[in-house]
Formats: sequence, structure tokens, C-alpha cells
Amino acid sequence: MSPTELHIQPTVSHHKDRPFLVAGPCSAESEEQVHRTVRELVEHTKVDVIRAGVWKPRTRPGSFEGIGTPALKWLDDARKAFGIPLATEVANAEHVEWALKHDIEYLWLGARTTVNPFYVQEIADALRGTDRKVWVKNPLHPDIGLWIGALERINRAGIQDMAAVHRGFFAYESKPYRNEPKWEISLEMRRLAPSLPILCDPSHIAGTPALIGEVSQTALDLNMDGLMIESHWNPKGALSDAQQQVTPGELGRIMSHLVLRSSSSTDALFLSKLKQLRERIDEIDSELIDVLAKRIRVVEELGAFKKEKNVAVFQLDRWFEILETRKDWGEDQNLYRELVEELFKLIHKYSIRTQTDMTHRVDEEAHS
Repeated sequence: MSPTELHIQPTVSHHKDRPFLVAGPCSAESEEQVHRTVRELVEHTKVDVIRAGVWKPRTRPGSFEGIGTPALKWLDDARKAFGIPLATEVANAEHVEWALKHDIEYLWLGARTTVNPFYVQEIADALRGTDRKVWVKNPLHPDIGLWIGALERINRAGIQDMAAVHRGFFAYESKPYRNEPKWEISLEMRRLAPSLPILCDPSHIAGTPALIGEVSQTALDLNMDGLMIESHWNPKGALSDAQQQVTPGELGRIMSHLVLRSSSSTDALFLSKLKQLRERIDEIDSELIDVLAKRIRVVEELGAFKKEKNVAVFQLDRWFEILETRKDWGEDQNLYRELVEELFKLIHKYSIRTQTDMTHRVDEEAHS
């Protein structure tokens, strides 16, 4: 996918000594809950934006789906009391209209909304002509085209203060996390939209307080611009996502242990060593390309031999043998088994493609 042209003037960025922080309860449940949570957040850490869901899209009916518009007044009162701007999720044009009436500064599109271009366009049309700041969470599944498309629709409605939110992706078995991080997707987003800020939502990736610090640090190490973390004064009593929220005190401890690293350095010794190491990597990568080319040439011979003997290209037993032996070989070299598996799945994909292309070409030549 080629880079996208987003016309944006974002204001989200990390501070010199700490990341940009969006924090607050998953849902605004009561006036007391909102005020107490915000008060304790202010006491324990520095928050740039208070977040709270007012309308909650749930997977199944019967779950708590938010208080709705009455909760907007509670948020407004908290903003007046503590002087911190607000953010809430919108999923349709009516939500946007209510949020605008209460002057909510930041609006975000959730993963269930991003996945549907019709919903996104409805929201974009409702935002046209406004000066709202809009964040777009990644879709449920790792389709970066949908994510980019949602950002483009919002941007074409005239919204220029934008950010993407990396909240992880659904997986049937995502352990130890609730949602699979797939950090490579956010790195690809950085390539496609270099000027677009990216926030990380560690709460939805981790799914448990014990992992929020680890996920947050990884996000900062990948040079993301800020964090969105769910915090509730009494997580055990929360009406939604109770298992992943942290108390304001816990959030303060998490933030105090995070290390904000610089994206570059002007130190001459560092730059010299960096250049040396990158040159070594370049040499090794060149060798890797040579080895891959040699392998493909052997694959071509193999394909021709199978064609001559009228044998099918794909051999299931051989593929299982390759996959298991290569993972074992990689483990002997202290390589992640997942790395070796993904690598050889890709190599095998193009090995099969090489053989089938050659077989089709030979068949076409025989019938011409």
C-alpha cells in the first residue's frame, strides 16, 4: 500500500519528560464515580485528557451499554472542576451531535465502528465544519486499509487534528494478552502516514492490570506518541471492562516507572557505532538475499522435476517436515520459534508460487 496524503495539524505529542496521557473510566457510570475517579487521577498523575464512554457498543444485548446523554453533564462538571479536556466515543451521527452540544473536545471511533465505512462516513458528515479533535482506533481485525480509510474519510470532512489509536486485534487465542498487539501494523501505519500521531491503548491490549506497564513501555519504545489507559476508582465494581481497569493510584505507579526514550541522538560515539552496526546488518541482509536466490533456483529445478514425473507441486508431509525441522534449528540458535515459522511460511508460499508459475508456463508453451 502506498502512503496516504492526510492534511492534518495534530496537537497530540508526548511531553519532554512524560508521554501524552488519556485516562479515565471505561464507562461513565454515575456522577459520583466520574468525579471521584477524575479527582483521584489528578492526585496521582498528570493527565492530559479525561476519557469515559457514554455510549458503549457491547457484543451481546443485556450488557451495560452506557448511561447515554445524561452522563455528558457529569463529564462537563468534572471538566469545569479540574480543568482537563474530555474525550468520549461516538458511533453514529446522533452521538456526534450530543457531543458537540456539550463541547466534548476529543471524539474517538471505536474498533467496531472503524470496521464499517458506512458508520465512519456518517460520523464524518456529522463532523463536517467543526473543529473537533478525532482519534480513530484500529479495526477489530488487522486490516490496515480499513484503518487508513476511516482516517481519510474523517480528514476529508475537514478534520485536521487527528490521531490513530492502536488497541490491538482480535484473536481466538491471544495469550498472554486480551488482544494481539501486532505491533508491526502500527509501524506500517507510521510508514503510510508519517505525520499522524499514534496513541496506544494498553488496557485493551493487555486485558489485565498486570500487563499494562509492559505494554505501555513497549509502545513508548516504538516511539508512539501517547497512551490511553482505563482507570476507575473502584475497578472491581465497574460495570464494564472491570478486569482491565486500574485505580488512579496504580496508574500513577505505572506512569512513574515508564522510561521515555529519545527518538535519536546527536552523540558522535553513538552515531559512529550505529553506522557500524547498520553496515553489518546491510552486509548480512545482502547475504540473505543471495541465499534466498539460490534456494529459489533449486525450487525451480524441483518444480521441473515434479512436472517431468507428473507429480503435484504441494507435498503435505514434506511441508510439515520443513516447518518442524526449521523451527527446531532456529531454536538451537536462540531464535523465536514464531519468527522461524512465519519466515518459512512466507518462503514456502513463494516456493509454491514459483513452481506453479513454472508449471503453467510449460503447459502454455506445450499447447501453443
